Amino acid sequence: MNFNKIYGLFLRHFYLIKSSLPRILDLIYWPTIQIILWGFISKFFSIYSDYYNNTLGVILTCAILYDILFRSSISFNMLFLEEIWSRNFTNLFIAPLKVKEIIVALILTALIRTLIGLVPAVILTAPLFGVSIFKLGFPLLLLFVSLYIFGITLGLFVSAGLMRFGPSFENIAWSSLFLLAPLGCIYYPIEILPSFLQIIAKGLPLLYLFDEARNILLNGFINYENLIIAYLLTSIYLIFGIGLFYFSFLRARVKGTLINMGE
Repeated sequence: MNFNKIYGLFLRHFYLIKSSLPRILDLIYWPTIQIILWGFISKFFSIYSDYYNNTLGVILTCAILYDILFRSSISFNMLFLEEIWSRNFTNLFIAPLKVKEIIVALILTALIRTLIGLVPAVILTAPLFGVSIFKLGFPLLLLFVSLYIFGITLGLFVSAGLMRFGPSFENIAWSSLFLLAPLGCIYYPIEILPSFLQIIAKGLPLLYLFDEARNILLNGFINYENLIIAYLLTSIYLIFGIGLFYFSFLRARVKGTLINMGE
């Protein structure tokens, strides 16, 4: 083997990583988030071991609800990325399509992808684990809509970044949701988080949605205040996400980067 050739190929990838902040962050990001998330979960069960009467049911239900958020956002991102990968992005704007028409089309298609991914999982949890998400009753629909809208909003943020920074922003599409997992208090109450993270968590609709899901399962009643706050925050993020998408599109058009998207 030729050591110089091995060293040359090593330098090629080393400099590629060294010169790309998104790649460096991606390497650091995943193990850090996993440690933080499971650290908080372990801390929760060590302190509140008797908090849940039906631990399996609560955790699986919250996991399915989180998957609604995950699938909706990733589905939106995937549809946008597929246009870039297939080098069809420019063609979208050659055709007489408006930005709002593209957004609505992606939202509707993402809904279908989300349901296709979720329905089998929901069906399997009942016979395998004796857990049914439908025990939430009518509030399940309210939770689903809010989580879906927030997932689409995250998709808008990532798509705006893709238009602004190009395919190098692609890793953020996969990692953005995992950043919110510890802060969203999916499996544990907000008291588990350090005080400075609690401030951030209170600005996310996820906190109120998952807190309400646990409240319904454990206490059997609905606290509409949580849902109202969640919908209010979701609406604010959605408006900001749409505005950011339009802004990134206009900036990309001015700079001419739309032409090179996918190259």
